[in-house]
Amino acid sequence: MKDFKIPESVLVLIHTAEQDVLLLERVDHPGFWQSVTGSLDTSDEPLVRTAVREVLEETGIAADVALFHNWALSNIYEIYPQWRHRYAPGVTHNTEHVFSLCVPRGTAVTLSPREHTAWQWLPLLEAADLCYSASNAEAILMLPQFMASQPHA
Repeated sequence: MKDFKIPESVLVLIHTAEQDVLLLERVDHPGFWQSVTGSLDTSDEPLVRTAVREVLEETGIAADVALFHNWALSNIYEIYPQWRHRYAPGVTHNTEHVFSLCVPRGTAVTLSPREHTAWQWLPLLEAADLCYSASNAEAILMLPQFMASQPHA
């Protein structure tokens, strides 16, 4: 029996106090720059645990769960047809939950080579312009309003 991806995921904006945003370029889609994303491993996995796991897997950044800020914001979007085979038959939409993580400037990044080919820190507006995903770009533009209540590293 095939294990299908769960159509529920996290989007984690990793940024500095100066509002520089970390973007990653996908291996399977050159030119597709994004923040950390990832699906739940199990239907009962807490969203913040998914966020912590995905940040570690994709960037090598080991951050305490208390530093993740849950925006209580979800986006529902259509899954690109070329990726629907990963999901159970008939699944066409994913629910994405937005988190952010503030890290010190100069935080080391170690990519997962099976997922990403490059990374870069960019000022907020440049990061939003470069993002392939509209929901990712919108979240980046909303970052300043969420930073006031966000824990800082």
